[in-house]
Amino acid sequence: MATATLTIDLDAIAANWRALDRMTGAGVQTAAVVKADAYGLGVTRVARALAGAGARRFFVAAAEEGAAVRQALGPGPQIAVLSGHMSGDTEMIHDLDLTPMLNSLDQITRHLESLPGHPFGVQLDTGMNRLGVEMLEWQAVAPILVEAGPELLMSHLACADEPDHPLNEAQLRAFHEMTDGTGLPRSLAATGGILLGSRYHFDLTRPGVGLYGGRPYDAAIPVVTLSLPVIQTREVEPGESVGYGCAWVSERPSIIATVAAGYADGLPRTLSGKARLWDGDIPCPLVGRVSMDMITVDITDLPETPRELDIIGPNQGVDALADVAGTIGYELLTALGARYTRRYQERPA
Repeated sequence: MATATLTIDLDAIAANWRALDRMTGAGVQTAAVVKADAYGLGVTRVARALAGAGARRFFVAAAEEGAAVRQALGPGPQIAVLSGHMSGDTEMIHDLDLTPMLNSLDQITRHLESLPGHPFGVQLDTGMNRLGVEMLEWQAVAPILVEAGPELLMSHLACADEPDHPLNEAQLRAFHEMTDGTGLPRSLAATGGILLGSRYHFDLTRPGVGLYGGRPYDAAIPVVTLSLPVIQTREVEPGESVGYGCAWVSERPSIIATVAAGYADGLPRTLSGKARLWDGDIPCPLVGRVSMDMITVDITDLPETPRELDIIGPNQGVDALADVAGTIGYELLTALGARYTRRYQERPA
């Protein structure tokens, strides 16, 4: 096989959801964030696995993503759209029974006028300054909106992955100020917010990256393995270079394996000369530059030539690889390319 294999453990995703669900009280519902094609892992299979684990509410970034989730799950589960009710989305929101999280006065007007009686939620800005109705705007429209009965009042924490950051408490205070006394369901916590404790949980939590094995949920079960097939090996003498720009020069007689994946597959060039790939428990240094379709790896110290090498797996998770690349696990996950052969692991029901 000339393409790399991305193995996705659906049972691990379901187990991570159940574990995060257990961190909250009996009266707190746990949703699942499946935006960006379930963080790059395939929303159809992932959403079904999460529904099987017990999730009944799902969050996506855009109405088009909601359409894919509705197709996967059918009628029943709530699908909330974080970008709200955008111009041109009215028919899709209505026909697919999507629940937009309205985040501006324009969206509020659009929704109430075009789809009166259709479910909606409201996203409030408590200090992130990205999306949401601001404090003074909310004070002006709250009486009308509360009467209209939104499904949810929500906001999003900017620094939940830094437990001691003062903005966490500031946003919590602002959220209370904006929502106390409304009698409506509320949600503030995604994965990081769940880990901050029960004061942040309210009525609904929205775990995302923690479902997929990423920080800040360090207890997550790993979800992804990425195995790159060896295309060719060659012997390289001392003083010979490998790859573009002569970026690596051999200092000893070496065996170099060329493996099938590169920056076109979501493995950034910043891994060049720094990352390691693994043959079982043996690390092998990436040498030279990551190119579009290929990576070169020094396998001199292996007892035999492997058929494939893991760049994400038991010895190097998504976040560890992201650290080497100078980015975050979210970015690596969502960038994993379409050329991979995807294999889903799931025990029969």
